[in-house]
Amino acid sequence: MPKSPLFGRRIHITGRISEEIEHASGGNVELARNFVASLVKALVKLGANFVVPVDKEPIRSVDGNPICFDWLVWETLDQNQILRPSDVPGVMAVAVQHHKSEAQVPERYRVMWDRLRRSDKVKIDNASFWNMASKRMETQAHWGDILIPIGGDEGVLFLTNLYAGNGKPVVPVNIPLRPQTTGAQRVYDFGLGRNNTKRLFQTTGHLDPHGWLNRVNFATQTDVKSMVEDFIELLEALEPPKAFAVRLLDPAHERFKAVDDFFEAVVKPVVEGRLGYKLLVVDGKQSVDQARIDGDIFTKLHHCQLVIADVTGSRPNCFIELGYALGRGIPTIVTTMKGEKLPFDITTYAGYHWSNEKTAVDRQREFFDHWTSIEVRPPLVDVEPLIS
Repeated sequence: MPKSPLFGRRIHITGRISEEIEHASGGNVELARNFVASLVKALVKLGANFVVPVDKEPIRSVDGNPICFDWLVWETLDQNQILRPSDVPGVMAVAVQHHKSEAQVPERYRVMWDRLRRSDKVKIDNASFWNMASKRMETQAHWGDILIPIGGDEGVLFLTNLYAGNGKPVVPVNIPLRPQTTGAQRVYDFGLGRNNTKRLFQTTGHLDPHGWLNRVNFATQTDVKSMVEDFIELLEALEPPKAFAVRLLDPAHERFKAVDDFFEAVVKPVVEGRLGYKLLVVDGKQSVDQARIDGDIFTKLHHCQLVIADVTGSRPNCFIELGYALGRGIPTIVTTMKGEKLPFDITTYAGYHWSNEKTAVDRQREFFDHWTSIEVRPPLVDVEPLIS
């Protein structure tokens, strides 16, 4: 049975419920919580991973229901982790904390959280000693692959801009939980503009993004089972995340054949077949989205989620593109053919030195092992704001 396109992808569900009953009726609150729990369970079975904050759980005074969904997600993960396929890459959930998180864990979830945080299924990324919501959201957006906002307010809009700015899909849920002009409701209404939907997400298959967004209009629906089925089908129709290839493209170059073999026999099978990315190469043979090919290169590079920069041949354009990727903080794999003489700044950056002498299987394994060793490598410069 083929794996779901969501296998190994990190899902980030975010949002808040209004305190006001006129904006979030008891029925819609119950519907939203049932939808989130059912969706998370379905995603676990498909091999998806998650990004989930760890924080306090504010309660609605009108009915005693939680305002946020974070602990509902954690509880659903804990109850259904047995359904997770055994070969899913990465941890089940990345937990994003701040320095007060542990003290704010609700008492009813303390035993569960202590069990999860000690397991190998959870990785904790602590935005240490930051009390700024924006900094925590930046950390969440760094780890997440797909954002699913439901309800919410300015925080949802901030996260939407972070994800969209990094070329990551945003798929809003429009169950009425907040005023129409805020949060996921506003994002959904924005997406209803035919030219806007593709700015939230891109899809493959028979239905375009605008058609999909109309299909998951949940404003008046109440059948959770069919809602989750439609939403999962949309998530599986999303275009895969993009991996941008910086590489030698001149067939006349003496190293071209070796580089081409490395990408065809090693990089592409691992990046597309094992990691689930779509490998992009801009060499003038594909259709372009910009008037100039250099503009198209940097637009695609800017919005990709992974860069494989092979500097074999030491071409200036590759170093420019590599520098742009590193400056943007995009996860980057630097590779070169063994024996290549490199500038000092590159030799001090841990890279993968390849040769085409071993079997393709051995080379693919080595390349994948290198990726796992550098996946969480910090940025070159850790920029901290003046005041937190």
